[in-house]
Parts: sequence; structure tokens; C-alpha cells
Amino acid sequence: MKPYLLILIPLTDDSRATIDASLSERFEILYAPTRNERTEAVERHGAGVQIVLTNGSTGLTGDEIAKMPSLEFISALGAGYEHIAVDAAQPRGIVVVNGAGTNADCVADHAFALLLAAVREIPRLDRVAREGVWRDGLKEQPQIAGKRLGVVGLGHIGRKVARRAAGFDMETGYHNRKPKPDTTSRYFDSVLALAEWSDALVVATPGGAATHHLIDAGVLAALGPKGYLVNVSRGSVVDTAALVDALERGAIAGAGIDVFEEEPPPVDLPLLHLDNVVVTPHIGGRSPDAIAASVRHFIENLTRHLNGDAVLTPVG
Repeated sequence: MKPYLLILIPLTDDSRATIDASLSERFEILYAPTRNERTEAVERHGAGVQIVLTNGSTGLTGDEIAKMPSLEFISALGAGYEHIAVDAAQPRGIVVVNGAGTNADCVADHAFALLLAAVREIPRLDRVAREGVWRDGLKEQPQIAGKRLGVVGLGHIGRKVARRAAGFDMETGYHNRKPKPDTTSRYFDSVLALAEWSDALVVATPGGAATHHLIDAGVLAALGPKGYLVNVSRGSVVDTAALVDALERGAIAGAGIDVFEEEPPPVDLPLLHLDNVVVTPHIGGRSPDAIAASVRHFIENLTRHLNGDAVLTPVG
């Protein structure tokens, strides 16, 4: 009997077909993207699961790993892996990889879409234009050209964001755990200092305990009443209550948010009902191009592992 490849995330028909074509001769593929399907798959077939494909939000728990004695390879389809129990996988020698870089262009595009939409108030202006309101009497929106953009996390996505900022004649700065030697962006040794310098702040750092509420009330106050925040990383990086308070008081001018501390967010979440915030449903990294690249990357990583070669993007 073939070992199982367990898929815990929704995939497009094209993505499933690509995986089937590449891997079905070697693996029995279990597709379990819902909570009930996942529970049943782990309970019934956990002993035979050799490979798991998940993502950072969906993750894989230590208890689930314990029920998979044959497990040897876990892949996050995207860059995030914050809910994968790497600490439970490593002692068993289980290889954990992610899809770092595969959707960086898409996320960077989305970050700028959110920034432009928030700064130029595109959703509100679209609404009032459809209602017959014309420009006379409407307040003027600022531009982003020539402004200062701070990037929190200069990884694959952060670098792409900084590159796009150059096209808008923006000066860029960044905060990272350590300075990057191969960038022209200005380094700041704290998020607070970066926020004080920036006109807009794009958050592109990984999620997890180390970055929980990294963007707090103090950082938002430093960004100031003319500043804008964009979060395309993980919802946990931004203190939602502090963000709502800052937006309501005008402590910052606006925000563009693709990720939330609870996903999907409750419909009564105050953040969803503010006029000075633009929200999208965690789709910053999703495009046909990005998903196809992520699937190809997963297959390449797995093929390397099965052949005894070094994987491309190990984590942990």
C-alpha cells in the first residue's frame, strides 16, 4: 500500500491536478481541507501519513504529528509556518519546509494596492461617485510619491515592497532583527524608530510569538496622525484593539489590512466598520501565478527530499 500525502488546505482544481500528476504514482493523496475531514483523516489514516501539505494559518499540531509515526516531511504552501508544531517535528527528524518567495510579488503588489486604496480613499470615493457626489467639496487626498515608506521585515516580501516603493520615488527604511548588507534602504534598530521616521508602514514580518503585537499603541502613536499602516503579514503582529483606537481617534490617518488576529474575523469586529480602513480577506498572496509557483515549489522541495538532496527552503 502506498503511503499517504495528506493535504489540509483548499486547493484549486489546477493545483490538485498538478499534484496528482506529479505524485499520485508514489502516494495515496488524501484531500482534507475541512475541520471534519481533517479529523477523520488523521484518526483513520494517520499511521500511514508520510507527507503533509498545509499552510501557516492552518498549521499542524503536535498532537496530530504524534498520531503520524511515519511522517517525515511537512510543507507550508506559503511563507508562513507559525501554526506548524516545528518543535514537535524536529526531535523526530521530520523535515519542515515552506514556500518562501513563491508569492512575494503577489503580496507586494497587494500591499501597494492597500496602501494606495487607503491613502487615496478609493473605496469611499468609489461609493460617493456612484451616489452622484462629484469632487467639489470633497477633501483632498495625499499622494504617496516622494514620501517615506517603512518596511517591517525585509525578507522576500519586504524587499519586493521596497523595490516597488522606488517606482513611486519613495525613500525606504526598514527594521529587521539584523541589518541587511545588500540593500539601499535605511536600517532602524527598532520598530518605534522606524515608525517615527515613516509616513507609511508596511508590515511584512513573519508571525509567531516573537512578533506578537509588535505593532502596538506606542508604534501607532509614533507613526502619527498623518501616517498609514498596511499589514500583509499575520494578524497577530498588530494589536487590533490598539489599531481600532488609533483609527477612531485619528492617531493615525488610515490603514490597509489583509490579515486578522481571528480569521475569518467576526462580522461585528469594529475594525470592519471604520471608514478610514481598507480590508481584504487574507488574499494578498493569492493569484493564479502565485499559487502555481507555490505548488511547483512544494513538489520540487518534496522531490529533493525523496531523492536525498537538500531542500530549497527548510524552516526551524
